[in-house]
Amino acid sequence: MIDPVLVEIVKGSLASIEKEVETAIGRTARSPMIRDAHDFRAGIHDRKLRKLTGRSYSALVHPVVRDYPLETMRPGDVFFHNDVYLSEGGIGHLPDLCVTVPVFHEGEVVAFVQAFGHHDDIGGAVPGSMPSRATSVYEEGLMVPPIRLWDQGVPNEAALKIMTRNSRMPESLAADLDAECAACLMGARRLADLFARYGRDAVEGCFDAIIDATTQTYRREVLAKIPNGTWVWEDYAEHDGVDPPRLHRQRITLTKTPEKLVLDFTGTGPQARGPINHAADYADGVFLAKWLAPILRNLADTPERMAELDVNEGVVPLMELRFPPKGTLLTPVFPAPTNARTFVILRLLGVLAGVLAKAVDGRMPADQETIRYTGIYGTEADGTPFLMREVLGGGSGGRWYADGEDTIHVVPDSRNIPVEFAEARWPLRVERLGLAVDSGGPGRYRGGLGYDKHIRVLRDCHFMSIADRSVLACWGVNGGQAGRPFSVVIDPGGPNERVVDALADAEPVRAGEIIRIRTTGGGGWGDPLDRPYAEVLRDVAWGKVSVAGAWDDYGVRVVAVGDGEGSARGDGERYAVDEEASDAERARRRAARPAVRPFFDRGPGFATLSGGAPHAEVDLV
Repeated sequence: MIDPVLVEIVKGSLASIEKEVETAIGRTARSPMIRDAHDFRAGIHDRKLRKLTGRSYSALVHPVVRDYPLETMRPGDVFFHNDVYLSEGGIGHLPDLCVTVPVFHEGEVVAFVQAFGHHDDIGGAVPGSMPSRATSVYEEGLMVPPIRLWDQGVPNEAALKIMTRNSRMPESLAADLDAECAACLMGARRLADLFARYGRDAVEGCFDAIIDATTQTYRREVLAKIPNGTWVWEDYAEHDGVDPPRLHRQRITLTKTPEKLVLDFTGTGPQARGPINHAADYADGVFLAKWLAPILRNLADTPERMAELDVNEGVVPLMELRFPPKGTLLTPVFPAPTNARTFVILRLLGVLAGVLAKAVDGRMPADQETIRYTGIYGTEADGTPFLMREVLGGGSGGRWYADGEDTIHVVPDSRNIPVEFAEARWPLRVERLGLAVDSGGPGRYRGGLGYDKHIRVLRDCHFMSIADRSVLACWGVNGGQAGRPFSVVIDPGGPNERVVDALADAEPVRAGEIIRIRTTGGGGWGDPLDRPYAEVLRDVAWGKVSVAGAWDDYGVRVVAVGDGEGSARGDGERYAVDEEASDAERARRRAARPAVRPFFDRGPGFATLSGGAPHAEVDLV
């Protein structure tokens, strides 16, 4: 019988160790992507390779143990890998470097501490190691299968030299690896102390109890909300950087049984020539199951309870993943490129949310797209190269109980690059960093807003972008409408104004020009004509919805009233709702609607890629 108090102590200790490892990396790493943007995460696994912590997803230990059996490991060893096709599905693209440290108790491996994150540059055809036109993984940077990077406390200097030699930012890469290795070694010492204090049998019994509790909690509080049956839904990436834009399909057939969810990806489109493939079909899809599982938390009774549900190995027995044969977007054949695999794995979150929405009568959030990579590179006045990489978030989808959140990032604790740091380090000025007005999808509950960022470059340079949802939009659900798509414009309003493709490696930018980046807004939830006037008025006052957008999207006539009564903006101007005109407009729109209202709205860009198919869908099949 496991002491429940000890279970809580061990669970809290694991969370504390994981947080301490991440804090140490954030404090000692050098690259902006790791130190400032925090695009990395730690994880703790037991000797059975099960993920124990639930605050964030992490890579897998499976490829390390596959190549280095437990009995060959020694205290002070540090293992390293980033090879997508040899990672058992845990690494999605080569810039994600993974460090794994075994934990020892009485001479035997009892657990692992791991960290992996996105690094600025590990070689390849373009700065940042994410060539949007890549047709082979060989163009994307240095591939490293699992290796022993430290041997019993002694770093492998030859391997480190090879890796840093291939990077355009060798000093940052070396410092980041030092930070990650040292932090994971520290975490391993902390975890070893836990075993020494309570004994191996007790601690491992707590591990079993933690994982089993997650399984039972999800079965009771989440799966029970889904009726037994089968549903189908699909969504699309819009381009792969090589072929002309088209619909790259990801499909899920969801079957709910009394015991589990079966996710069948049959019908997913063929692997792309460009770098949007994701090798997910290894290790029975264990990584993908844990990646998708956070979507299930939306079925919890309250937002507070939703936040309390961990995603550890306990979710894996509840999800059976079935993959199509080799040669699809989810089962690519080596050496297919993968650096923009976010287009697929982010879309799969939305596909699962959409198919669940069909199963539970819409009680799921609308769509979101919360990762895109942008960057600027060139040379300083003294001839030294510079590279600014940033992961910008977007708005999350409206929910059945609340609006979506603005400018969120899918990676826990990640963020945009601080303006003060960016201006001090690189030859640029950030002239605006705010919300993209009207970007959130209209609905009874509005989608969250994306970023509106204006960067003035001070030297001739090049702009790069790896982004999706520039034609297609984040879909709305249950009567909600799609959000606004991603866009980049250089020299907006100037003599050389030009739109930049969402997949770009080297767009020239002249000194003094502005790069305007607007990221996606989340889809809306529910009928926009049901949104209360007071909430529309508040959005206008807060600058989230324009006066024109209030009319076009919500049928609400908002008028300026000077210094009279109404809702005040920061500049002191006040607004009010013309309720008579708004009532009449909403009644007119309702009367003009078809009898059957669409359940999903993909936005007007869908017709561009689908040959004119309507963007509002009652159902898929």
